Amino acid sequence: MAPEFETGLPSIRQVQMLIREQTAVECKLLTGDVLTGSVVWQDTHAVCLSADGSTFILNRAAIAYLKISG
Repeated sequence: MAPEFETGLPSIRQVQMLIREQTAVECKLLTGDVLTGSVVWQDTHAVCLSADGSTFILNRAAIAYLKISG
């Protein structure tokens, strides 16, 4: 059985707000790479980021942080 997506968690609600408002974010990965764009969707395992004309599906465990831009 798939893990439950806990929509009551503050981090999940915050990312949902970023998606709804199409807010620009800076996403730093554990590799040190930095992507700037907007979050398209999220699920229990991944976050989809539209950045630099490309779409990236990022494993949640690979994300160091999401920083809200301006």
